Amino acid sequence: MNGGEIIAKVLQKQGVKYLFTLCGGHISPIFVAAQNCGIRVIDTRHEANAVFAADAVARLTGIPGVATVTAGPGVTNTITALKNASLAQSPLVLLGGAAATILKGRGSLQDIDQMSIMKSVCKWSTSISKVKDIVQIIEEAFYRAKEGVPGPVFVECPIDTLYDEELVRSWYGAKSKESPPKNFQEKIVQWYINRHAKKIFSGKENIDFNQPLKTINYRKHTAQHIHNAIKLLNNAKKPLLILGSGAMMQANKAIQLATAIHTLNIPVYLSGMARGLLGKNSALQLRHKRKEAIKDADLIILAGVPNDFRLDYGNHIGSRKFIAINRSKEDVFKNKKPTLSIVADPQDFLIELSTKYNGNFKNWLEHLAQRDAEREKNITLQANEQLNKGINPLQLFQELEKKLSDNAILIADGGDFVATAAYTLQPRSPLSWLDPGVYGTLGVGAGFALGAKLVYPEKEVYIIYGDGSAGYSLMEYDTFKRLNLPVTSIIGTDACWGQISRDQMDILKSDCAMNLAYSDYQIIANAFGGNGVRVENINDFIQAINDAKEANKNGVPFIINAIIGKSDFRKGSISV
Repeated sequence: MNGGEIIAKVLQKQGVKYLFTLCGGHISPIFVAAQNCGIRVIDTRHEANAVFAADAVARLTGIPGVATVTAGPGVTNTITALKNASLAQSPLVLLGGAAATILKGRGSLQDIDQMSIMKSVCKWSTSISKVKDIVQIIEEAFYRAKEGVPGPVFVECPIDTLYDEELVRSWYGAKSKESPPKNFQEKIVQWYINRHAKKIFSGKENIDFNQPLKTINYRKHTAQHIHNAIKLLNNAKKPLLILGSGAMMQANKAIQLATAIHTLNIPVYLSGMARGLLGKNSALQLRHKRKEAIKDADLIILAGVPNDFRLDYGNHIGSRKFIAINRSKEDVFKNKKPTLSIVADPQDFLIELSTKYNGNFKNWLEHLAQRDAEREKNITLQANEQLNKGINPLQLFQELEKKLSDNAILIADGGDFVATAAYTLQPRSPLSWLDPGVYGTLGVGAGFALGAKLVYPEKEVYIIYGDGSAGYSLMEYDTFKRLNLPVTSIIGTDACWGQISRDQMDILKSDCAMNLAYSDYQIIANAFGGNGVRVENINDFIQAINDAKEANKNGVPFIINAIIGKSDFRKGSISV
């Protein structure tokens, strides 16, 4: 059994169903062995998309997603995706190829100091040096990815730890019986090579795959935390719950959490992976005017949400009492000391809190709901405005909202266009909205869609792209088609980097580096055997959605290239 086969067996033991990769000779034994043992291998067109896909699988299942990439540029191409997963607290395992252990630092192909780089973006990084240690290292990687605050880990897999011993020894030239040394210097070199090979492969016959998996640990809340929270709630007349991705780390408990929030009966704003948690029509969920609601509230509960730029570094909360619950101690205390700090899993805490507390804030909720309704009316008025060119993006999303099925999954990849979608689209169910998270990364779209379609093949998967962000990953339409993973992309094309352009033009009076073209992005789908259409009015867009649904049912991925007008809907919204 070679190192690649050992890794594949551990992946199987860990419950891994998909391995994302972009091929390379350094790592071939890993993905070949994975396929042979029944793990589905998904080969992408860019290493970043392999990691984004692994990230999506982790978010949707709670099991760390796994990607393997080749040495050097293969590894460095994943940096942004890894840091995105780190800041989103998403567990994944990256297996990276590397030069042979005996050749490190000697100018081998694609040999760089990968460990120094990866330690800066990963939760934990390590390198395999002996085949007998592979099981222990890979299992530790899964544990590290999930324990405490989840995040990405990196395991460097040198090429000589992955292939068969006989082949590796032949590469080394370590067959002393067939090629006896001709002089003392050759004898020393061959002695060293044989010694190194023995060190790599010694003990591999005694590998044990049957050790029990380590229990995943993270800090738990206490009974006193529950008591103190209830005391604060009992003294509050206008509490507000703000729930984010940090409260969605246990995908298998999403329905329990939704039930708990309805039982708590506290008005709630959902963000990040929490969007869709309460379904489409929950009376408790608010969608607009969050800043104003915070200012009106007398108690804020931040569940899986830090006081970062999204809450103006704590300035939105000001002097109000607030409870902060997060697995990350850093996030609990970020920029502002809470009235009650709870370093624990927000999901577990809220579920237990709901067994001991049920609120009644009818007047407060009606006040917030009325303000929400007024904002919805305003958005509808703006949606009906005719723009100089193209479709009004608000109207586009209002029509898409009518067409979304109850099982739709929405992937957010863009700036202005995607943020407009967040105001208008209503995710239908828990785990039905994926966005990059706090890092604000462009380019997650195709990778996230790959992961989502694999986990939920029966669901409709939509990528909401800006025409800027689409440029990062449209090549993956080749992957969608080859692997029969039909998704639909809706590209909002306004021929510019809209979110940046608006403020740059106002502040700097320049459109430098802002302009794109009204390109025929839909042709990309056709090039790979998919289908697509360009639409410039709302009626054609509605028809295109129907066509996309039908195409997806037949296994055909689809692109809707929607020419949109330039709108001031989000003027002044740039975040820093």
